[in-house]
Amino acid sequence: METQLLEVFRAVARHGSITAAARQLRFTQSAVSRQIAALEADIGARLFDRLPRGVTLSEEGRLLLPHAEALLDRLVAVRRDLDELRGLGSGRLRVGAFPTAVAALVPRALASFRAAYPQVALSLVEGMTPSLLDRLTAGEADIAVVSMSPATQTDTAREADAAAVSTSPTTQIDTSRFHLHHLVDERLLVAVSRDHRLARRRTVRLVELADDPFIVGSATDEENLLRASLPSGFQPRVDIVAAEWTGKLGCVAVGLGVALVPALAVRGAPADITLLSLHPDDESIRRIFAATVVGRSRPPAVSRFLTYLHEAAGAFG
Repeated sequence: METQLLEVFRAVARHGSITAAARQLRFTQSAVSRQIAALEADIGARLFDRLPRGVTLSEEGRLLLPHAEALLDRLVAVRRDLDELRGLGSGRLRVGAFPTAVAALVPRALASFRAAYPQVALSLVEGMTPSLLDRLTAGEADIAVVSMSPATQTDTAREADAAAVSTSPTTQIDTSRFHLHHLVDERLLVAVSRDHRLARRRTVRLVELADDPFIVGSATDEENLLRASLPSGFQPRVDIVAAEWTGKLGCVAVGLGVALVPALAVRGAPADITLLSLHPDDESIRRIFAATVVGRSRPPAVSRFLTYLHEAAGAFG
């Protein structure tokens, strides 16, 4: 049943006249008559009794009218809601991100998005790249910010934790399943105490830290990062394992060791440590992407949020 037939039926019922309904709808009288006849054929019943002056609803017509009005009103509401969604006057945006990206990159983008579209409901979930991709696939997130190691380029991902020295095992990312929108290439820095012998340097070679203990986030996962980040033959000494940022950098601040710090997390670094750049020969670079699911329609909120992510990433490029 075409909705236009119901609209014509409602107009005739309200006016009690085919001529008046045709005038309101800007149709010819014969066009309105044909559409009423088509609806009656579809319903299988006479909807109007024709009178010398106008028409009146039959018993079947009186039964149909409230249903027709409810359907048409619901369609109006649907169109209004869709217009609001397209204009981001409503809807939701569910964002996933790995821990370091939550330090500054993603919050900046979310803040800009919320300022522009305050009616969109926002949610943020933190996790490692593999779990974020699982959430995307399951439809539990609309977009996720993930990272990839330089050694594996765009085919694999190794997610560093907030310490940048604890990573998950290498995970294959199926690019036939996920669109990857490049945001920024992130470098690792070295955190040392203010009174460290190299604290006044701007650039450091990792071999110069051979005698320094490294503060790490995991006693078991270090090998993954070391293979990607450290020069051949360099084996750092690990004395202290601290899972949280505050603990790691607190240990660095009092001279218990040094730590590798991702550039995205610099905002969270305390004032009593010094951050040094790595020599180009020792640099470890992570590629940061926003991931969406291939074949899944992209909601307007996701498209707009991607713009804000790119703008926020520009501050870290």
